[in-house]
Amino acid sequence: MGFPANGSSEKPLKFLIYGRTGWIGGLLGKLCESKGIDYQYGSGRLENRLSLESDIASVKPTHVFNAAGVTGRPNVDWCESHKVETIRTNVVGTLTLADVCRDKGFVLINYATGCIFEYDAGHPIESGVGFKEEDTPNFTGSFYSKTKAMVEELLKNYENVCTLRVRMPISSDLANPRNFITKITRYDKVVNIPNSMTILDELLPISIEMAKRNLTGIWNFTNPGVVSHNEILEMYRDYIDSNFSWKNFTLEEQAKVIIAPRSNNELDTNKLKNEFPELLSIKESLVKYVFEPNKKTLGA
Repeated sequence: MGFPANGSSEKPLKFLIYGRTGWIGGLLGKLCESKGIDYQYGSGRLENRLSLESDIASVKPTHVFNAAGVTGRPNVDWCESHKVETIRTNVVGTLTLADVCRDKGFVLINYATGCIFEYDAGHPIESGVGFKEEDTPNFTGSFYSKTKAMVEELLKNYENVCTLRVRMPISSDLANPRNFITKITRYDKVVNIPNSMTILDELLPISIEMAKRNLTGIWNFTNPGVVSHNEILEMYRDYIDSNFSWKNFTLEEQAKVIIAPRSNNELDTNKLKNEFPELLSIKESLVKYVFEPNKKTLGA
């Protein structure tokens, strides 16, 4: 589904990006530079409508990207004790931006989350049956996920919004503490559950292409298939550090050291794959975009 946006193909692209200090927002700016796309970061606060209108008036974009949001530092447990701050940005802010963009006739590419589902009887672990775009979220274990599910439901009514469900994002930058691989290599113990994940090096350029095509609606924005914690750590050991070792623990044991439960799921990526047939499976993408470029030659 497309939206008859101001960002028509005749006009040179100009992106207005929110989330300058965030991981995805920072990568988006670098990507625009490498592709020669004109862009500016928004200076307004998402929850301040007038500041957003002022940004749009001065930047005159063709498309707007929202990579701003509260995930919590060091993790989503922060949101459990900062509920109003989480609502202000993730709910009030996101809805305000979507509303301003609709008012002005712009497509909004909104980087959302797929951590709003968990394996259930209809979508058992390792069954290959993933949650589809139209499925109702069934995971409300964390306040973060709860707010994200609420916003997704409301944004369905905005025909100008493209909602991208990102999960457990990974990039080739293995020094980045936000990178899922970096996180799990630093944990004392890890669970071992297959999950859908997003390789940013492959998928962020696709999100730019989606903006160019003025695609809207909800999209499961992960690589096809699933990969488990142990499979990733085995690849890390084989490609990066031959001496690396790790310990597993159960979900029950994990629950004792975290405040909010975590989402584990597989998302169905047929919609995205049909639009972008070149999309690699999660394991292929990990090798091509993350592990091969970072490969350490033993003894070198």
